[in-house]
Amino acid sequence: MGSHYQGSPEEIRALDAYIKLSRSSEAVESQINAHLKDHALTTSQFGVLEALYHLGSMQTGQLGEKILKSSGNMTLVIDNLVKRGLVRRQRLEDDRRCVEVSLTEKGQELVEIILPAHVERVVAAFGALTPAEQTQLATLCRKLGLAQ
Repeated sequence: MGSHYQGSPEEIRALDAYIKLSRSSEAVESQINAHLKDHALTTSQFGVLEALYHLGSMQTGQLGEKILKSSGNMTLVIDNLVKRGLVRRQRLEDDRRCVEVSLTEKGQELVEIILPAHVERVVAAFGALTPAEQTQLATLCRKLGLAQ
């Protein structure tokens, strides 16, 4: 169902695209991330673990940029991961104001358990599109994101 807004063709077209993008994004994200609850992880927590696994230690602000979360939200997410022993914080020697976050061995082991199933879910969700459509979607999403 598109927009019921009574506006110009340009407005209606943009609203319709926005609604479809939002709904599909939520549906795909829900389908892909449902298994995280089996590991008592939120999507943001898994995003942090995955970023640290692939990119190595980072400062809190960098992590927030990578997973698109505010610094306030990142503090809570990281606090909860620290409590579970999945990540650790360490102040930088050369600038004590900066805190670096890194995976613990336990965190790395958890990512290595979760990641294969996560990738399978991503592949399955995007299997609704042909390879060419997946490439086109990626191109369009990048274009839209960079235009902002």
